[in-house]
Amino acid sequence: MPVESTAPPDQQPLPQAEPDSARSGQPLPLWRRILEVVAMVVAAFALAMLIQAFVVKPYEVPTGSMLPTIQLGDLVLCDRITFHFREPRVGDIVVLDNPTQGDPPLVKRVVAVGGQTLDIRNGWVYLDGERQPETYVEDSRRDAYSLPFPVTIPVGEVWVMGDNRADSADSRYFGTRKVSTVFGRAFFVYWPIPRFGSLH
Repeated sequence: MPVESTAPPDQQPLPQAEPDSARSGQPLPLWRRILEVVAMVVAAFALAMLIQAFVVKPYEVPTGSMLPTIQLGDLVLCDRITFHFREPRVGDIVVLDNPTQGDPPLVKRVVAVGGQTLDIRNGWVYLDGERQPETYVEDSRRDAYSLPFPVTIPVGEVWVMGDNRADSADSRYFGTRKVSTVFGRAFFVYWPIPRFGSLH
């Protein structure tokens, strides 16, 4: 004999509403399914654009100027957040605007920042009179370039150079660059897979 519920009427569980398609037993119309797919694609695209604009953006390295640290054709990730909270520091690998209009962005290393006095003697970098170890520069890639005189970097600007000193178009040729021209910090190689890893 079935047992009837003794709960008061206001405590009885309410039946759950079923979607229109379930009540009718019919699938969603084709136009509605297409609309949902389009909305998802647009949302994903907008999210990707926001991430690239404000968080992380991929770049292809177009030259061998950063050898051996970064190889020609490497794909790197650029952090677009860090420099909103601090300015570039000596040793940072950065992506910056190319002073040659129309050319792809440059990937270089910050060698000196605002307020520092830079000198280059026989290919060796001196900051405020002290020679820098620069362990990331191979001697075979260091040229005998020397500045005609020390340069004091203006506040709000940076001096950038490639690790491949013998084959790099950098601040030795176009001078200092404003911090505002720096897009972000290159921090990771994600392609090719054998070179997958962080940058230093």
